[in-house]
Amino acid sequence: MSTMIDIPTQDGTADAYLAHPDDGVPHPAVLLYMDAFGLRPHLKGMADRLASAGYTVLVPNVFYRSGRAPLVELPDFINPAERPEIIASLRPAALSLTPEGAMRDAAVYLDWLAASPLTTDGKAGVTGYCMGAGLALRTAGTHPDRVAAAAGFHGAFLATDAPDSPHLLADRITAELYFGHADQDSTNPADQTARLDKTLTTAGVRHRAEVYPGAHHGFTQADTAMYSAEATDRHWTALLDLLGRAL
Repeated sequence: MSTMIDIPTQDGTADAYLAHPDDGVPHPAVLLYMDAFGLRPHLKGMADRLASAGYTVLVPNVFYRSGRAPLVELPDFINPAERPEIIASLRPAALSLTPEGAMRDAAVYLDWLAASPLTTDGKAGVTGYCMGAGLALRTAGTHPDRVAAAAGFHGAFLATDAPDSPHLLADRITAELYFGHADQDSTNPADQTARLDKTLTTAGVRHRAEVYPGAHHGFTQADTAMYSAEATDRHWTALLDLLGRAL
């Protein structure tokens, strides 16, 4: 069962997609963070697949301050020639989403899930893609009492030199983490994946990070040319294993 919902926040109203098993009983909560292309049929399908595995899944439009999803018209398939122009059109919305604003929103999303009769008691799981992987990591560090597990796939800019890089929250994290990195990814080069792993290890965070050989940034995006069926299948195995163990 799935539906679009509106969630009031401090800065407006976030439109979101909610998916859950149609069995009339509560299930563990999962917050799914979108990639830069936003809330669209591809991400709804991913939420539906997670729901079919026994989870109540919330996918917020994290760009809601700039408008309801989709912010820009998206083709059914985003080809490489169109990709740069689409990314450029979405950049203002991405730049306007500050870490502080995103984490205010995260508290609201987690509160909504916790209060829903569709979810079980206990901490939530979080997963994210592209920019959403950074949001997942940041949420685990900002709300450690609310998150039991967090995963990120083909994440972007996870461990940079910026003073607000998400990896700097490692010493606050209590959740178990998993990262599936693309080895062909200019937004998450080897030095950053190594820095992330070292920081999490030093902080004593339970985590596993794997590099998917031959995978490009966006390897789970079935509506783009970056998609890899093999890497996506591997991602599902890792994600469901993490959530099943932690939730």
